[in-house]
Amino acid sequence: MTASCPGTYRVAGREIRLDEDCYLENPSDWSRDVAVWIAENVEGLSLTEEHWRLVEYVRAYWERRGECPPVGRLLKDLGITFEDLYRLFPSGPAEGLCRVAGVPRPGGCS
Repeated sequence: MTASCPGTYRVAGREIRLDEDCYLENPSDWSRDVAVWIAENVEGLSLTEEHWRLVEYVRAYWERRGECPPVGRLLKDLGITFEDLYRLFPSGPAEGLCRVAGVPRPGGCS
């Protein structure tokens, strides 16, 4: 991880702030550029189309409902396995996937 959290960073001409757990403090600051930056500098990932499919799903779900989707729903709706999810986001859905999608840490996760 090259980002130090909490911290303020300039990404694609915008200032973003990450909280102490490296989640985007203001979800409205999210963009694809921010997602790529978080993936590379926090999660150590290079995003592929497979990653983007999950990121866009989580982002859209959060925008509609104000929360991250339950893992079971995500797996069912996208037709992927738990193993696929952890292969793409080794730190897990609550950490890696939600961070890259720019949404707050899901409730009940610490």
